[in-house]
Amino acid sequence: MNAPAIDARKWMPYPADGGAATTLYCLPHAGAGASTYLPWRRHLLPEVDVVPLQPPGREMRLRDEPFQDLTRLLDDLLAAMDGQWRPPFALFGHSLGALVAYELARRLQAAGGPRPTHLIVSGRRAPQRPSRLPWIRLADDEMLLEIVRMLGGTPDEVFADEQMRQSVLTLMRADLGVDQTYRYRPDPPLDVPITVLSGGDDTHVSMAELEPWTECGSAGVDIELVPGGHFFVMSHRDIVIRRVRHCLSRPS
Repeated sequence: MNAPAIDARKWMPYPADGGAATTLYCLPHAGAGASTYLPWRRHLLPEVDVVPLQPPGREMRLRDEPFQDLTRLLDDLLAAMDGQWRPPFALFGHSLGALVAYELARRLQAAGGPRPTHLIVSGRRAPQRPSRLPWIRLADDEMLLEIVRMLGGTPDEVFADEQMRQSVLTLMRADLGVDQTYRYRPDPPLDVPITVLSGGDDTHVSMAELEPWTECGSAGVDIELVPGGHFFVMSHRDIVIRRVRHCLSRPS
């Protein structure tokens, strides 16, 4: 009987204090961990409780094997979170996290149980569009290292330390593998509002790749460009947080 609670603590290492009108569950980008979203708390409280979700293979879950396909990741997350969702809640994800958040919302809708009141995805091409990166499963460490450098978001000091570099490459190989092995299924669209945020200078996501998001929801899909490149969630965090607050303040 205690196993689900232990699993939930692994996925929710930073539980909410409670008391806010809305809970926002956040999923990190490839290679990142839950702590990415901790600074959001002081900006969104007391209206919104920010609860970062922690996939295995990073931060305090460094010894847990990272998932290499989305189905297994979602199965584990949903089993751990069974009975743990705190409605009303919304979902946020950046880049790979956006894909996880989107498919999580689909699974919750299909199950007929608790589901989000809003889905916010950022820095991610529409799920119908495949990755443009070289096939990660066939890349050696040197090629993978170049891909990680190209994507950005990893501090230079990580590349300078052999142990840290190998740890990051192992995690990125798994995370990018999750993205590249994903295959879109044309299920019924989500019946919750979807907001899509994208950096105006993001060279990894084009407007043509964003437009199919409009087919993913039946309750309205807004595509909004914000300043910055692919990691605008960090470089222009204040703008993103204002957009998130605006989304969650709308009547449901």
